Amino acid sequence: MELSKISLSLIAFALLHSTHAQNSPQDYLNAHNSARAAVGVGGLTWDTNLVAYAQRYANSHIGDCNMVHSGGPYGENLAKSTGDLSGTSAVNLWVREKAYYDYNPNTCASGKVCGHYTQVVWRNSVRVGCAKVRCNNGGTFIGCNYDPPGNYVGQKPY
Repeated sequence: MELSKISLSLIAFALLHSTHAQNSPQDYLNAHNSARAAVGVGGLTWDTNLVAYAQRYANSHIGDCNMVHSGGPYGENLAKSTGDLSGTSAVNLWVREKAYYDYNPNTCASGKVCGHYTQVVWRNSVRVGCAKVRCNNGGTFIGCNYDPPGNYVGQKPY
């Protein structure tokens, strides 16, 4: 009897661990909404239609893991790695671009990228959906889509 309790506990731990490793919607939301709260922007909500869109697009890159934007109707951030990458880590990569963003002139530092960050905190974006695939080459492809999209030229994100 004692052995079966131990076995069930190990199975439960393994299931919990693998579920968390798949990145829950809350993991993506927490990372996004923390960055948004830091600049006084309301939180995003998880949208299953955007998840489906992001998943279809991510699935189409399982063979090459190439970061090419979908060209769809939504705002979009993409990330990839040569190994496993969590959704939280991907969002944090985008948020780190804040260091290169200058709010007053609404510009990015010369030679730097900050458009992923501005999409994360774009005040008019209210819904997000993200998806992750492990590519055939062992890498990871993550995409998040935002509705309404952001990054309009001449407009500040917040």
